[in-house]
Amino acid sequence: MAERPHLDLGNYLPYLINRVGFALVESFTRGALTPNGLSIAMWRVLAALSNNGEQRQVDLVTMTSIDASTMSRLVSRLVRDGLVTRSRSAKSSREVVVELSPKGRVLVQRLIPIAKKLEQTASAGLPAKDLAVAKRALGRMYDNLVGRR
Repeated sequence: MAERPHLDLGNYLPYLINRVGFALVESFTRGALTPNGLSIAMWRVLAALSNNGEQRQVDLVTMTSIDASTMSRLVSRLVRDGLVTRSRSAKSSREVVVELSPKGRVLVQRLIPIAKKLEQTASAGLPAKDLAVAKRALGRMYDNLVGRR
């Protein structure tokens, strides 16, 4: 009789990462994003722009792991909502540059403390150096999976 394959979900890294990610997204979406008419993808775009300044739309795709066609729709929605501006690049008329609007900056500044508090809640009880190791490890795993190293 063949042995049944065994996979302990409670100790399986992809499951654990997904479970934590889902709980974080659910909490942040319910508590902060939905009341402001945002999705998690829209938040990632706003956060990337807040952290890095104006960006070419193509670079936002890489920064946020959102595919190009979805990014185009998201940016259009964010423009319509007055949270970002979109213009042609001075370097190339084929490139689109996206920037936070003043309204977008105000919203992001209001949401960042909520996002940071959620991270603190999720990592409560973890020593700072363990959290730093976990972040580095997750970054490395992502790079391994997308073939960056």
